[in-house]
Amino acid sequence: MASSATATRSISSSSNCNSPHGYPCWRQPISISVSMKTPSWVVTASTSPDTNKNKKKNKRRSSSSSTTTNNKKQPLLAVENKNDNNANDKANAGSSESDKKQKQQKLLDLEDVNPVGLGRRSRQLLDEVWRKFSGLGQISSTTRPDQREALDALLIREGPMCEFAIPGAQNTTVLVVGATSTIGRIVVRKLMLRGYSVKALVRKADEQVLDMLPRSVEIVVGDVGEPSTLMDAVEGCNKIIYCATARSAITGDLYRVDHRGVYNVSKAFQDYNNKLAQIRAGKSSKSKLLLAKFKSEESLAGWEVRQGTYFQDVVASKYDGGMDAKFEFTESGDAVFSGYVFTRGGYVELTKKLSLPLGRTLDRYEGLVLSVGGNGRSYVLILEAGPLSDTSQSKLYFARINTKVGFCRVRVPFSSFRPVKPDDPTLDPFLIHTLTIRFEPRRQKPVEGPAGANQDPRSFKLILEYIKALPTGQETDFILVSCTGSGLEPTRKEQVLKAKRAGEDSLRRSGLGYTIIRPGPLKEEPGGQRALIFDQGNRISQGISCADVADICVKALHDSTARNKSFDVCYEYVAEQGKELYELVAHLPDKANNYLTPALSVLEKNT
Repeated sequence: MASSATATRSISSSSNCNSPHGYPCWRQPISISVSMKTPSWVVTASTSPDTNKNKKKNKRRSSSSSTTTNNKKQPLLAVENKNDNNANDKANAGSSESDKKQKQQKLLDLEDVNPVGLGRRSRQLLDEVWRKFSGLGQISSTTRPDQREALDALLIREGPMCEFAIPGAQNTTVLVVGATSTIGRIVVRKLMLRGYSVKALVRKADEQVLDMLPRSVEIVVGDVGEPSTLMDAVEGCNKIIYCATARSAITGDLYRVDHRGVYNVSKAFQDYNNKLAQIRAGKSSKSKLLLAKFKSEESLAGWEVRQGTYFQDVVASKYDGGMDAKFEFTESGDAVFSGYVFTRGGYVELTKKLSLPLGRTLDRYEGLVLSVGGNGRSYVLILEAGPLSDTSQSKLYFARINTKVGFCRVRVPFSSFRPVKPDDPTLDPFLIHTLTIRFEPRRQKPVEGPAGANQDPRSFKLILEYIKALPTGQETDFILVSCTGSGLEPTRKEQVLKAKRAGEDSLRRSGLGYTIIRPGPLKEEPGGQRALIFDQGNRISQGISCADVADICVKALHDSTARNKSFDVCYEYVAEQGKELYELVAHLPDKANNYLTPALSVLEKNT
């Protein structure tokens, strides 16, 4: 018998026979049972075809060799008979009761119990139960066909499927792009266990693909590189989890899946939301509000160029080197704000009073996004807020932005604006009525690269494409699993990261509420075993379980702190000296442990 099992035996202290030689008499036990310590399963010994054969052989052997037991079978347990006379009296008195008990239940002899078979059977039973339990949330590549039926039966039954079910999940449909990937398969099963309706986007619905997914998942055939195949996939969906990744390091594959694929899926989802809004005779709550679009000379109307200085006129005139700025529509079709400032403490700015559509106010939005280009200067955005009836009560709020050489899109949340006067209240987007873009040379940094070698930091050039307001929302709409680049081969790291970052930028520009997860090197091992590090700044280097990444994806669906955030995540490790700037959060495998909210609440938004 294995060491993990203990046998409980019932022993009789009397005997129904007398031995003339004083030898101990034997009696059959009342019962025998085997109880396993861990877990609390009880296995009762039973006969088997093998033990019956051994039983017959032992019977023949005992009948030919035993003379002292009067051809009786030798029972399992024994107790020595020290008082023969008292034992005979007690045995005669209780013989009738003993006969009744023996008729009611079948007693087991030593020949009836095969300890090897019993131990093997109990281990098989416990191993099977543990394997099914532990395999529910783990990587499904090891799932055998006999497991899938039991798992699918659990997933497709009606009502809350388990204690992990999330309220409202049954009214939420999630599209999983890349559902057959390592992370995607775990995400699908976690969503099913929590009660979500799941759609899986796959390139082809062959038998091998169908075997990877539960039967209750709605499978949609499509290609992220072909926009025409995505409308059916996003129809009826409330949220998207994008786990797809290129199968090779070929530039064409990376561009099609990691860059263009994210753009196509996000655009199809946004188009679907706009279609629903048109049916309701309204506008999608996920759409951006256009504040200014610079596509012709007429679009420059209302914008005013102004100059100023932070010092008094006497001081400024002493160090006046001159300044000039203009805002024009060039022959190439660009709206360009350019000039120079040589005056100490001087600045130039471009300002306009906003004209919002009837019934629209900026309190329904959470920030601004600017599509701009130029020579990589930094600027100050200034918002003027107050009652339109009395502009003298208006307050000024500012936020600094950095641009890149060439075109880029800059997101500026309203929460990042600070009052010019510290005593003023925080910004109320409902009262915003004027927008200003200011250039000041005193805060400029040298532009990196050869483009900034011969540039004067007191000159600037800003090409404006559009300015929009970003819609607000409580939850994320699109979750993208990207990567940090850690662990990739040096020969392919640059091109992989380039495609990944381009896909991230296209998602930020879509106007959807997004969550971008950049895990470290993925490991195929159980999740929930180690603490996790959430960070922003490309400083992590450790790996992380695929199951942990999938769990973060599922938890981020309804976490308001995850909206419009990008972050890196990996296993906990000891940071290098001087770099102890990580948010460490213990990850316990408990559905009541909301580790994601405190981890993301300290991270910067709109990144």
